[in-house]
Amino acid sequence: MTETKAELRIRMRAERKRLKLALPDAGRDAASHVHALLSSLTFQVRTAALYAPLGSEIDPGPLAAELKRRGLRLALPRVDAEGQPLVFHAWSPGDVLAPDLQGCQAPSPDAEVVEPDLFVLPLVAFDRTGGRLGQGGGYYDRTLAALRGHSRPVFVGLAFAGQEVPRIPSDPHDQKLDGILTERGYMPARKVS
Repeated sequence: MTETKAELRIRMRAERKRLKLALPDAGRDAASHVHALLSSLTFQVRTAALYAPLGSEIDPGPLAAELKRRGLRLALPRVDAEGQPLVFHAWSPGDVLAPDLQGCQAPSPDAEVVEPDLFVLPLVAFDRTGGRLGQGGGYYDRTLAALRGHSRPVFVGLAFAGQEVPRIPSDPHDQKLDGILTERGYMPARKVS
């Protein structure tokens, strides 16, 4: 019997919570592999979008610090309208954040809107082909679909290695990741034909 997205989401949220407790330094360990990620790209990244972690999501703080140390500009997403793509605003560690429309910590709507070329996304589960199971709201899928229409940024999931599953159930609107960064290293997504 194949697990539905809802069933997989419940099971993997519990696993992610367990991993967060077992691997408190996973965010720092993942950041130590940023060179492998950046050297795999065919262009120089100028602006990286990250996220403010919710619950048991892996902490991107150490990665943000490392990217900033390497001279990249940083951004965080805001939900400004229901059912619309995310809007990315300039951000630096230490900036004041406030809840957006969905209650996620985000920069002020007055912060400069930027166009990142590297997106680091949270997730509930992933597979080696770049399949990503998110929280279920579809914000990142809408955002990735809109961005892929006029530019070619890179989309990387940040996760505990233990969030990997054999296969993420996929719907037509689901967007694939280009790779995954975990505490064990960087893995480009395996392309399937």
